[in-house]
Amino acid sequence: MPAKNILTLSHVRVRQTTSTIFNELSLEIKAGENWALIGKSGSGKTALLQTIAGNMPVSGGQIIYHFYEGAKQNFLADASFTAQKMMAMVASKHQFKTLSNTKDFYYQQRYNSSDADDAPTVQLYLNQLPKSKILNPTWNFDYTVKKLNLEFLLDKQLIKLSNGETKRLLLAAALLKHPSLLLLDNPLTGLDVQSRAVFNNLLTEISQSGITIIMATSPQEIPDAITNIAILDQQQIKKTVLKEAFEPKSFRPDEACVDTNELKDLLSQKPDASFSTIISMENVNIRYDKKQILNNITWKVLPGEKWALLGSNGAGKSTLLSLINGDNPQAYANNIVLFDRKRGSGESIWDIKKKIGFVSPELHQYFPGESSCLQVIESGFYDTLGLFRPSNPQQSNIALRWMKLLRIENNARKLLKNVTASTQRLVLLARALVKNPPLLIFDEPCQGLDEQQQQHFKYLLEMICKNSNTTLIYVTHYQQEIPNVVNQILRLEKGKMVVGDSY
Repeated sequence: MPAKNILTLSHVRVRQTTSTIFNELSLEIKAGENWALIGKSGSGKTALLQTIAGNMPVSGGQIIYHFYEGAKQNFLADASFTAQKMMAMVASKHQFKTLSNTKDFYYQQRYNSSDADDAPTVQLYLNQLPKSKILNPTWNFDYTVKKLNLEFLLDKQLIKLSNGETKRLLLAAALLKHPSLLLLDNPLTGLDVQSRAVFNNLLTEISQSGITIIMATSPQEIPDAITNIAILDQQQIKKTVLKEAFEPKSFRPDEACVDTNELKDLLSQKPDASFSTIISMENVNIRYDKKQILNNITWKVLPGEKWALLGSNGAGKSTLLSLINGDNPQAYANNIVLFDRKRGSGESIWDIKKKIGFVSPELHQYFPGESSCLQVIESGFYDTLGLFRPSNPQQSNIALRWMKLLRIENNARKLLKNVTASTQRLVLLARALVKNPPLLIFDEPCQGLDEQQQQHFKYLLEMICKNSNTTLIYVTHYQQEIPNVVNQILRLEKGKMVVGDSY
């Protein structure tokens, strides 16, 4: 007996403002199947998930939620019972609100104690979620919290979660809904090696509990639970294959290349500045309430050095970086020297930020999207979250030249919020590079980039380092992302420095 359909997309058309996102898109998903959506950045993976979730208007064709048609007979008296109630989506960005539920979080909130107090705790956030209508669900509160390793985070405020911890929380929130259909947008992004292995096993258990999974992911990271793969290109499903017939090697990126003369010319415009020490920390300690985040960190970074900062989710990496880039006021209570100047000796945070090019998942999460991509990059000259002054033609031209090196110049006039997540990340990388700072801090810079974009950015960064005396601190959970020029390692675990120089 053939398996029943769970979901059918029949000749679906989706338009957004003046452009067509999908046209004549069809896909059938049957009981027992779990699907991975793969393709280059901008191929339509996220848009397809959003369309299935009901977040994008369908102007032609139809989507049939067979799992809903079979269940709604039990809820005829409940007019609010919709297919959306039986689905859960874990997006690439969260939408957390303050305790008053009146405003979103902002970038530096986690480091300002009075403002951080306006953020809900993990326990409160989960308790406020709508309760599942399923009797005796597999994914009850206690079981889900244990499986997602959230037991020791229940009293932690959302704003203080690491990127990986936030991913686990969002998945827990989705499971507590006990959906028939679980939609995941690159869920492995930001997870450390151990967490990715745990997640692989978790997806198998989720599937065995009767939940159908559709996820956007990398061709190199397809979990064991996946049975079918849809390959997208230019907003079309080009091919569907069984997982065992899929060849990840066919998605190897082309060899990267960069206009070296153009890069050298841009690097030649670096402001004159020389320092004997970029960073010096002695016995640095950071605490929040009773929680020790950093424990006796002593670290010295000299000009031109290339460092990898490694450690599991929640190890203290982001907090350490916040002491360097001027975001954390606890820097004043510690013995920290930046660019030959002790913190608290009269310098402003803007004196520090103008010497640093910085990108992180948190900056991406909270960066306002109302400026054009070109304006966002030009704002890097001023270290502001957007351009709040008239554009300078010379600086705008430099920003555009960096866009061309990163192959995103076609997005110059588009608003940041209207481009793909991968383009947003490349825009923020260009923003970090545009002023040629003496120190680059890249915290998981390749999140959301496809393999071709990752390889191109890695090569560009290596060329920057080889053609300048730029100091680099690079954070990632993927060894293959680390530029070849990196030759020193600082590893953190539970806020402490770990001896060892291997990846």
